[in-house]
Amino acid sequence: MLKNKHSIVKCIAMGLAALALAGCEQEGPAERAGKEIDKAISQAGQEMEKVGDNIQDAARTAQK
Repeated sequence: MLKNKHSIVKCIAMGLAALALAGCEQEGPAERAGKEIDKAISQAGQEMEKVGDNIQDAARTAQK
């Protein structure tokens, strides 16, 4: 289930990045906001991966 969340977050981040790259040459407030959203989603995805790793480590430790 956690891997599905990772995939969803990554897909959303890639989609937003593609939209940002397809925009006009001049960067307006919407483009800047989009970049900030992309960055936030990317960071959230990285944090989710860390949490998933920690959960897996805890599960392995609990099994021992």
